[in-house]
Amino acid sequence: MSSTVTALAGPGTTPRPRRMPPNFLAMAFGACGLGGAWEAARPVLGLPKAVPDVFLAVAALVWLALTAVYLAEGRDRIRADLRDPVLSPFVSLAVIAPMIPGAALAQASLTAGRVVVVVFAVATVLLGGWLTGQWIVGDLDQAKAHPGYLLPTVAGGLIGGFTAAEVQLRLVAEGLFGIGLLCWLLLGSLVLNRLFFSKALPPPLVPTLAIEMAPPAVAGLAWFAINGGTIDLGARVLGGYAILMALVQLRLMPTYRKLRFSPGFWAFTFSSAAAVSDALTWLRVSATPGRTAIAIVLLVLITGLAGIVAYRTIELARRGQLLPAAAAPAPAPPGPAPLVADGHPVADQSVSAVPPSAV
Repeated sequence: MSSTVTALAGPGTTPRPRRMPPNFLAMAFGACGLGGAWEAARPVLGLPKAVPDVFLAVAALVWLALTAVYLAEGRDRIRADLRDPVLSPFVSLAVIAPMIPGAALAQASLTAGRVVVVVFAVATVLLGGWLTGQWIVGDLDQAKAHPGYLLPTVAGGLIGGFTAAEVQLRLVAEGLFGIGLLCWLLLGSLVLNRLFFSKALPPPLVPTLAIEMAPPAVAGLAWFAINGGTIDLGARVLGGYAILMALVQLRLMPTYRKLRFSPGFWAFTFSSAAAVSDALTWLRVSATPGRTAIAIVLLVLITGLAGIVAYRTIELARRGQLLPAAAAPAPAPPGPAPLVADGHPVADQSVSAVPPSAV
């Protein structure tokens, strides 16, 4: 474990601290998404509750470990990340991810689940409001925008709406769903405008394109949780857009195949898991023929994807290439976090960052 936190600069030198960028929190986000997919499959396949609980418990432990490591970076570094135009959206993953295992916890203890969901939903709204204000007053360059901007308020609001409905807080769920939906309409158009008409994203940020698939999928899950699992106009609208965004991801596959593996590949996990969870919910509420076989295939695919990304990440850690080493032995003044691609620092850090995991 210590090898992932410090690195030797060379013979006769003192160990230099390694930096954990906030986008590494997406590993926990992706793990929570995988647990959510197994939870969505439970009523379709008749699985015992213990099966998704194992995945969610592991996800909670991953979140706890990564959050502890990130908090150890210190207040000055975290403050710098919150003001960084590339990395700031990813900080929100620390408060968004725990709402998913919190909703599952409510099945064993409604009070405990509600506490977890409410605490982190409040933290999500507060942080989302602060970041939105920061982006308003900051001198942002549109070229630095990326789909990760959808995380704090869009993903945070929609996941909050879904989990609040799961713990039987309907009014809270509707309010959070509204935040996520409206921010999706506003921020989503800005991000797509940047993607359509500006320069292409730098390679380390290309996996964040997968985040575009998450909002309609999570919104669909939240809508079903709020309306009691009824297929109505809202469900059909969100389902149709989710299919469109899944087709977009198929078109992007040649672009993804050109990338070298990096921790940024965790961006694929949560978005894919959310799409699978939405599809599994549709299978349940529509009683689709052959739904058992379809559900098994979907679970195998998403679990395999998460397993491959996790294995490759562990390999990077084993080789000491997961976290970037500090540029100099002396501590640097607070500033944007070092960015890494394929285990190496990115040269042009003004426009590049390792993408998040999952969404």
